[in-house]
Amino acid sequence: MTNQDVVLPPDMGIAAAAALPAPGRALFACRGAAGALSSLRGAYTGLGLPGAAASPPDLGIAAASNAPGRTCCTSRVLEAFRASSPPRRPAVDEYDAWTGKHPSALGGFDQVAAAAKGKRIVMFMDYDGTLSPIVTDPDMAFMTAEMRAAVRNVARHFPTAIVTGRCVEKVYSFVGLSELYYAGSHGMDIKGPSSKKHETVLLQPAREFLPVIYKAYRALEEATKATPGARVENNKFCLSVHFRCVDEKSWSPLAEQVKAVLRDFPDLKLTEGRKVLEIRPAIMWDKGKAVEFLLKSLGFDDRSDVLPVYIGDDRTDEDAFKVLRKRGQGLGILVTKCPKETDASYSLQDPTEVMEFLVRLVQWERLRSPSAARPRVAQQQ
Repeated sequence: MTNQDVVLPPDMGIAAAAALPAPGRALFACRGAAGALSSLRGAYTGLGLPGAAASPPDLGIAAASNAPGRTCCTSRVLEAFRASSPPRRPAVDEYDAWTGKHPSALGGFDQVAAAAKGKRIVMFMDYDGTLSPIVTDPDMAFMTAEMRAAVRNVARHFPTAIVTGRCVEKVYSFVGLSELYYAGSHGMDIKGPSSKKHETVLLQPAREFLPVIYKAYRALEEATKATPGARVENNKFCLSVHFRCVDEKSWSPLAEQVKAVLRDFPDLKLTEGRKVLEIRPAIMWDKGKAVEFLLKSLGFDDRSDVLPVYIGDDRTDEDAFKVLRKRGQGLGILVTKCPKETDASYSLQDPTEVMEFLVRLVQWERLRSPSAARPRVAQQQ
């Protein structure tokens, strides 16, 4: 890998140096289908499973429990709540300065195409806020028929994965494309392309947490039911406490309710997303780890002729953007209309622009080469 593999706009200075995971942080010893995961606990000694290394300091809001080293002050929770509220409209000069560092992937498409020349593109995309608009009711976050067609065309030319906080079953009901890879619950439930007779489960590193997650779900439902607008969503391997419809005056009591519940669940941690608090197993796993796993499983991990592209709008997508920068290889695109700190190289304003970018990417690919067969991944045992 070289610094040229990192897709950065010209005025961002020296690109991030290529950096593969350190030996103690290696995810797997597999190459494609050859790395069977017969013992998850043995293979994941560095993932922060019970008895393993402690979680890293960049996990967002720490788990709300009485365990040593874990704190969760209400003020931090409220800061996260307010950070995901609709921000003020930025001044023109402020926005121009930000887009100078994170230019439009549409306006800078020629740069993207130049970086992809001679490389195999691998697509990763978030769902909510990226392929569908953010809506008040999370059960109504439908994508348009035009967006579905655009994603289907992308998958015909590139290995394509949806990486989301939603459970796989829910996001699949929205997307409806069996030819994709799906990494649900922030990558804790990864499944490959399926047919009516066969579904390929690639990885579920948090399977042993399912009973405790369900208990926490029932406890959170009970604790928050008196807060108007609050909603707890069970995403199988993680839980989401939505506060988009909660009055700001109730944010502090809601944060206290969530904290109180999680004191009884030291194996779970609390992180924040866009208008949502998310409870996950306390293991070192996130969307970035999911991207690393899929690249490794597809046989693309050590190849310099591959360009991973990740498009997302949420704070949780930053874990994937960081992975691409750390690898020194890839392209992160943040979907936002407002300036914010990000490790993404480029930006798009909304799902409409995402669709335009996907359509243009397919048109460019059709011009440069015939469609290539999409690699398949065998089931990990």
